[in-house]
Amino acid sequence: MSNNTINLIGWILFIISAIGFIISSIGSFWAMFGSIFFFIACFVFLIPFFRKKKD
Repeated sequence: MSNNTINLIGWILFIISAIGFIISSIGSFWAMFGSIFFFIACFVFLIPFFRKKKD
């Protein structure tokens, strides 16, 4: 298994974790605020996986 595959699996697990945090923080503004930023940050870190590489 390549390092890119392992990294991608790790980030997918982080996204699932972020969704769990969002669900568990329903009703608490600050917890929801932090959970949503964590969720967005996971997608920001995934951008390099989906960009076309210039050779």
